[in-house]
Parts: sequence; structure tokens; C-alpha cells
Amino acid sequence: MTSIQQRAELQRRIWQIANEVRGSVDGWDFKQYVLGTLFYRFISENFANFFNDEQTDYATLPDDVISDALKDDAIKTKGYFIYPSQLFCNVAKNANTNPHLNMDLAEIFDEIESSANGYESERDIKGLFADFDITSNRLGNTVADKNKRLAAVLKGVADLNFGNFEDNHIDLFGDAYEFLISNYAANAGKSGGEFFTPQNVSKLIAQLALHKQTSVNKIYDPACGSGSLLLQAKKHFDSHIIEDGFWGQEINHTTYNLARMNMFLHNVNYNNFDISLGDTLLNPQFKDDKPFDAIVSNPPYSINWIGSDDPTLINDERFAPAAVLAPKSKADFAFIMHALSYLSPKGKAAIVTFPGIFYRGGAEQKIRQYLVDNNFVETVISLAPNLFFGTSIAVNILVLAKNKQENKTQFIDASELFKKETNNNVLTDEHIAQIIQAFDEKKDIAHFS
Repeated sequence: MTSIQQRAELQRRIWQIANEVRGSVDGWDFKQYVLGTLFYRFISENFANFFNDEQTDYATLPDDVISDALKDDAIKTKGYFIYPSQLFCNVAKNANTNPHLNMDLAEIFDEIESSANGYESERDIKGLFADFDITSNRLGNTVADKNKRLAAVLKGVADLNFGNFEDNHIDLFGDAYEFLISNYAANAGKSGGEFFTPQNVSKLIAQLALHKQTSVNKIYDPACGSGSLLLQAKKHFDSHIIEDGFWGQEINHTTYNLARMNMFLHNVNYNNFDISLGDTLLNPQFKDDKPFDAIVSNPPYSINWIGSDDPTLINDERFAPAAVLAPKSKADFAFIMHALSYLSPKGKAAIVTFPGIFYRGGAEQKIRQYLVDNNFVETVISLAPNLFFGTSIAVNILVLAKNKQENKTQFIDASELFKKETNNNVLTDEHIAQIIQAFDEKKDIAHFS
């Protein structure tokens, strides 16, 4: 099956589940159940494969043959534990006839999470299923209604026939998420697009941040959303090039859970990622882990923050060098200064930015002046409009570096590079290659670079 066929089949199947299940379930909430079930299926298969060999089919074993030593070893390796009876395939098989399905799922999810208690992986596993609310009245008013809908989601995901998750040509979870968001963000009136960077834009950003670096210590996203930017970096570079793994911080609890799920779904083991929950601007994590050789980010555009109302912030080592704080009504430059502070002397940061930061006056003008005077701005790239869900605006990418050889700033006008697909424009691989080539060569090209 080609990637186009796989993607079409995935979308067809999700839409089929949606039509069977939605009923009283808001599309936005339905999204959590589909993604949570995809995740449950993946970690079940991944966990069973850890035990399976020519003699052993883990899913058929009785729970009581699992020794404590075996369980301990599995948690230290995989980060969590699932008994054979708790595997997705065994629960889905009897879902239609199980009168206790909702409570069984609640118990299984609770046991998977608590299996990590006291282990190194505890923080990475805790709360992963928090948004899969088994008791919600949105699933139905009676237990029978809830179970009917849950069974339909389980069956729908069970019928996705792509062989091993690892062997797929597509980013199954990312594609499912992208499809659900593009279908529900607009009509649910939710700003879903802010949590998600389309895969083609993520690919460009990852390539910019890792450009000409044969190895990086670790890659970081200060507003990581569902983790799509970090995972694009994994996709394009052999794992040994990113030595210490993937780091991110996210303020939205649901999206924080998605980011951690996404790491597991992409076979990033718990000891190779660190995703934290919290406000990056006011409660930054990883101060002891910086600097980072590669930073990728699509922070929220022009949001409010406390800014000058907190007099201590001007002394913060991230913001002090520019001698002025980003305006209270527009935090964009606060995220940029944060990223610059976390960037290593050899590293690059590629940040999606709102166009206004390049021409507005006041404090933003002073911060721009600081960045240019200190030769931190390598390139500014203008992209085509309508590349993102939920906004038609044409955004830019700002590339920061601390090791520039020339005292020049490059501008690339990529606003004409796009292919129209359904409601959104997309960047093709050819477009990305064209931008990267111009970024690499730093030549003047009429009307382009």
C-alpha cells in the first residue's frame, strides 16, 4: 500500500467511525477518543512485540504466568506494563458483548499508568489517558449507550489494517490528528490549528534547524503542541545524530498528553524524551539541560502575557540582554528571546512567526534591533498564505544562529511556493528543497532570495 493509499484508507476509516459514533459526541471530543484508542492499540502491539518470538504469542498467555521479575524488567525497558488480558486486541475482540466495557477500559488505563509508579518513567506515563473520559455523558446517558459508542471506536481502530505501525509509509497518528483537526477545528469553533503544525511545514522547519549539523546534542521545542515539529526532526535524520533525544514544554494539558503519546507512537522510548507541562515564559523548564543544538518552534501568535506587570522579568537572563520586554499584548518576542537563550553557540533555531513582529514599532522594534546588532538573525523566510489549519494568514520563519560568519541577514520570499489542496495550501518536497537550497547557498536570486 502506498502512502497515498494508506492515508486515504485511514481517512475513510476515521470518517466511518465518526459516522457511527458521533451522535451526541462533539467532533472535538470525539477526536480524543479516536486518538486515545489509536494510542492504546499502538502501545499494546508494541508491548506484545517486546515478548513475542517464534514460540511466544504474548496476547494468548494467561495473566498469572507473568512473574514479578518479568514485569519489573519490562517496565524498566518499555516504561509501562500491560497484562495479556489488557491488550487492545483482547479487549476489542469482545467489545460489542462486554456490558462492563467502559469500566474495564477505565481500570486498564489506570493500571497501565500506575504500573510506572516508582520507576524512572513515572512522569512520562502519568495521566496519558486523562482525556479519554470513559464516564462522560457525551458518550451517552446510559452505560449501554456509552459502551456502544466505545465499542464502535475500538472496532473501527481494530479494523485499520496497516500491518506493523513501525512499517507504515505514513505518520499514522499525525495523519489521523491532522485529518480530525482539519475536519473539526473550523466547524467546532475551536482554535485547533494552534496546536498543530502541518507536516510539510514541520519538515521545512526541522531541516532548517538541523542544517549542516552532523550531530546535535538534543532538539527542543519551547511550545511543543502535539510534538509534530520534534518528530519531523526524528524522521529526517538517523537517530544517532540526535544524541540525547527530544525535549519540549507545553501549556495545554490535552496537547501535552498528545505530545507524550506521539513520542511513544514514534518509538521514542521514555528515556529519550522529556516533555514538561507548564508556561514556558513564566515557568521555563530544562534550565539545567540547556543549551540545545537545535530548536524548532511554532509558538502561539501574539498572545497576551504578564510582561512589564512583573518587574522581575526584565532581570530574567532570557529577556535582560535586549533591555526591554515584549509588549503585554504580544508575547511573540518573549518566545523568540527564550529560544535564543536556550540555543547553543553552534546551534540553529527555526521559529514560525507572525508577520507583524517584523514591522511593528515600540518594544518589538528595540528587540529586533538587538537581534540584528548582535548578528543573531540568519534568515527570514516568508511563506505562502493558508498553509495552517484555522488561519489563512501568511506566516514567516525566523532562523536564529549564534555562529554566523557574515554580518548579513538573508531574506527568502517563498510566498509563491505552494500547491493548492482541498481547503489548504501545502508545501511540496520540491518547494522545501528549493527553500533549503537558497538557505544553504546564500546567493542573491532576483525576486526570491
